[in-house]
Amino acid sequence: MAGKLQDGDDLSESHEINVTPFIDVMLVLLIIFMVVAPLSTVDVPVELPVSAAKPSAKPDKPLFVTLKSDLSLAVGNDMVLWTNLGPALDAKTSSDRNKRLFLRADKTVPYAELMRLMDTLRAAGYLKVALVGLEGPPAPAGAPAAPAAVPSPPPASSGNTATP
Repeated sequence: MAGKLQDGDDLSESHEINVTPFIDVMLVLLIIFMVVAPLSTVDVPVELPVSAAKPSAKPDKPLFVTLKSDLSLAVGNDMVLWTNLGPALDAKTSSDRNKRLFLRADKTVPYAELMRLMDTLRAAGYLKVALVGLEGPPAPAGAPAAPAAVPSPPPASSGNTATP
């Protein structure tokens, strides 16, 4: 109880709420949440390539599949083996094959390994896959956005005839 001296040296109770401790607690909680919020993202370190595409809206609870530079896999924050990828995804999605997966791959991962992962996801029944990259500066107006991936024809002496 807070006391206040009045005219006759009588102590009387003060019925005012002291909000200073309440404000102190709120400021401490604010600082704690500001520090913890950035830490609540995916903790699998991977160096993503840069993309100039406009970012799309992020869902409430995205499920990330991460391919690290050493070709190890992670579903969310849990490391999984290549052979256990399907069951791990089934456990995380409750076997909902229509859930969109967000594929993160280190920029040093060979393209063939990225395709192997996408084929593994397709074999497990997960067809909705979005690729994740870092936002980058837009391409200059006069420069082409990206070189076209046109395969060169095979040499005439190879004898290979491939039909698409």
